[in-house]
Amino acid sequence: MTYARETDPLVLGGKTFHSRLMVGTGKYETFALMRDALDASGAEVVTVAVRRVNLDRSSESLLDYIDTTRYTLLPNTAGCYTADEAVRTAMLGREAGLSDWVKLEVIGDEKTLFPDTVALLEATRTLVREGFVVLPYSNDDPIMARKLEDAGAAAVMPLGAPIGSGMGIQNPANLRIILETVSVPVIVDAGVGTASDASLALELGCDAVLMNTGIAEAKDPVAMARAMNLAVEAGRTAYKAGRIPRKLYATASSPLEGISR
Repeated sequence: MTYARETDPLVLGGKTFHSRLMVGTGKYETFALMRDALDASGAEVVTVAVRRVNLDRSSESLLDYIDTTRYTLLPNTAGCYTADEAVRTAMLGREAGLSDWVKLEVIGDEKTLFPDTVALLEATRTLVREGFVVLPYSNDDPIMARKLEDAGAAAVMPLGAPIGSGMGIQNPANLRIILETVSVPVIVDAGVGTASDASLALELGCDAVLMNTGIAEAKDPVAMARAMNLAVEAGRTAYKAGRIPRKLYATASSPLEGISR
């Protein structure tokens, strides 16, 4: 049988990917551990925080541990609280040669790390005009998802739960509505804590999932990365296979018709 990932690619920003798992690079105890976890994840897209990486390479950097011939770098604007700040950070990443792709984050609240969606929309419009492939991290609001698509976002990235919370997908109904509302890929970003969370995102029909803390802060990050890889594959395969409808009452596995009593 042909491997499902090869026959069911993710097309994003004009590129084709066979993995639907995207991973971050923060919070690992060592860069070597990060490298091993990335390898185990099977991911092809790796996100790096522009403001937290040594861009001039004057000393050891996480970039020394990422094979850019193997992974597509997705710089992010983590730590930005205004549209202007996020735009400047994205520009800096591009000028440093990272990428013209950006995972756009504009945080509105320091405690919850929820996005400032008004500023996010403004920054998306600006960066799209500047030629960026923009993947904005947003809340799970279908109206905002539609506005971000209209602004030119290459995908929408609704949160499953607050960043780093590990609570899993808290509002699957909203994700389903977003999937009906937009035509660009939907990538669950934030809140994934374990393999079942990742699998659920794909079972719902989301196109991919992006995570960092769930892998990096696991007791065994490499093993968790491997589990997430398998979970995403299983979730996507289950979605494509089509689950049975939920029913209130039992249905016999073997038909009762024709059985003598």
